[in-house]
Amino acid sequence: MPRYELALILKAMQRPETAAALRRTVETLMERGAVVRDLDNLGERLLPYKITKHNERHSRGTYFLVDFYAAPTILNGLLDHLHRDVDVVRPTVLKKEDQAPTSNCCGPQQ
Repeated sequence: MPRYELALILKAMQRPETAAALRRTVETLMERGAVVRDLDNLGERLLPYKITKHNERHSRGTYFLVDFYAAPTILNGLLDHLHRDVDVVRPTVLKKEDQAPTSNCCGPQQ
């Protein structure tokens, strides 16, 4: 299975509501057969521009990164589900490389 990263912006909420929305998202991933590898909370920040989602205007959001393995076939359904979630402002899935490419551009040659 390929490795992906879900960059997720949730609307600014209290901690219990944020935890519930994040739990729903991770459970949705696992129900669809994904293996969640890591979860990073990047904190609450001002959005770079105001985003209108589900008839609400958002200027702040809580940023998360979810690192997971999944079959490529589940991505469309997952994104559709996340776009319908009223607590999700912006979901973005990126494919990650399993290993960083090795390069010889920096440092002395040995």
